[in-house]
Amino acid sequence: MYLAFFGLNEKPFSITPDPRYLYLSERHAEAMAHLLYGVNEAGGFVQLTGEVGTGKTTIVRSLLAQAPKHAEIALILNPKMTAPEFLLTICEELGIGVPDSATQSLKDLVDILSQYLLRAHAGGRRVVLVVDEAQNLAPEVLEQVRLLTNLETNTQKLLQIILIGQPELRELLARNELRQLAQRITGRYHLSPLRAEETTAYVRHRLRVAGATADIFNRFALEEIYRLSGGVPRVINVICDRSLLGGYSLDRHRITGPLVRHAASEVFGKRFTPPWLPWAGTAAVAAVLAVASFALWRLQPWDWRHAPALPAAHAAPAGSGSSSRTAGGPSEAAGPVPDAGPEAQRAAAGARASEPLSALLARYSSDTSTDAAFDTLFRLWGIRYAVDGTDPCTQAAQHGLACLTERGSLGQLRLYNRPAILMLTDTTGGSHEVVLTGLEGEHASIDLGNAPHDIGDGELSRYWMGDYVMLWRPESSPVQTLAAGMRGAGVRRLRRSLEKLAGVSDPGPSDVYDASLTNLVRQFQRTHQLTADGIAGIRTQIVLAGALASPGSPHLSAARE
Repeated sequence: MYLAFFGLNEKPFSITPDPRYLYLSERHAEAMAHLLYGVNEAGGFVQLTGEVGTGKTTIVRSLLAQAPKHAEIALILNPKMTAPEFLLTICEELGIGVPDSATQSLKDLVDILSQYLLRAHAGGRRVVLVVDEAQNLAPEVLEQVRLLTNLETNTQKLLQIILIGQPELRELLARNELRQLAQRITGRYHLSPLRAEETTAYVRHRLRVAGATADIFNRFALEEIYRLSGGVPRVINVICDRSLLGGYSLDRHRITGPLVRHAASEVFGKRFTPPWLPWAGTAAVAAVLAVASFALWRLQPWDWRHAPALPAAHAAPAGSGSSSRTAGGPSEAAGPVPDAGPEAQRAAAGARASEPLSALLARYSSDTSTDAAFDTLFRLWGIRYAVDGTDPCTQAAQHGLACLTERGSLGQLRLYNRPAILMLTDTTGGSHEVVLTGLEGEHASIDLGNAPHDIGDGELSRYWMGDYVMLWRPESSPVQTLAAGMRGAGVRRLRRSLEKLAGVSDPGPSDVYDASLTNLVRQFQRTHQLTADGIAGIRTQIVLAGALASPGSPHLSAARE
């Protein structure tokens, strides 16, 4: 329903365990390492536990996708069954034929399974049994699981078993009657919920996999998602999915904190208050107490105004205190330092030693959010960006600007000659949005920490896959592709703009897209290395708007201003 509205290819927050959406946080990577160890190494049991919704089943699906070719994996998703049913399910998962006469005999089923495991071992194959929701195993089935580990040769076990379950599995295996099984567990790992920064990265990762080219949730929305979900991935998915639906129904392209709270209220069936509300109540009570205390103090007979004056000898000497500090150091005596202009800042940035882009992204990571990037880009256009207001492109439209969200190249940005927000990915997989403010030769300038930083365009290309957002000023809104045979005010404005650039002193008033206008468009396109098709599409109109823009508007190349 909301996919086209947010520019998504598929639902990013489905609760089905799709391995493509697996976000490998530090904990999930360690959990995956434990499972891969269980698949590749001979030994006893491997145990993975975690709270409901922390991503255990998704990790299992990813394990199946990454399993080595020599491994055969039998996956049991619902182990709530009897011991014969459990053994029969293992045989079915491995494709072992079982005669009807043996389906209820534990001995026959174990013999059939043992013969298959010996053949697999002789053929160089490893057989792994993965039991999900293992906390539901009955004690007699767990004992049968333990007995399966007795199937071995002189050198190694024939069946590797991985138990995956909720925290109750740890309590189950801690029972005294199951101590023999617990002693055979060679690897244990407990999967915890995501931390705050991991929650943010998780949401952005799933959006990018689904085709998003910009962050849809602002910073406050992401903070609320973590607060309300506790970092549990399944709860995050449910809240985010309902938030996107709410944003679609309200025609909002940016998800804010209040939208997330409203979505969580619908999911959990109870009202959630803003995190600052308890503090506000405490502050209000403190303020009332302070006012009451002051009022009582004013009414006391020992008011300081009736206290006897201090002797003159104890009075502070005139000129001491703040006045002496005012006459202090030279930095205070000097006048205010004027702000350096953009050209001076760019020259200073070029003069200092260049810093690797990886170090810049790490040092200024707090300045690479969507809101921070749009705030910088809006300031370059001389307008104010309202955090937690409407979505950035709607705000830009209110000031006569239009958003262009594309995947392109630095050459394309040189042609447009406008600052743009670039979506960068660092070496750890973290997402950053930075504003490209300059392109000169083989050097690019990005704005971080309210200051320009010069880097090589080759280094920039290693972190940038081509996604960007750019602002430009169209002559009318909405922007419409103009072609031969059309007529109207847009065609008339296009003709006047091209004739003005061509030096025609008296532009024609015609509002028909005729052959002469087609030739003007082709001539302009050839001059600016555009496809000379005579059609004034959005790219042609962007370059034309840049050619006619006032000198004060932001450009990437000073030579073309």
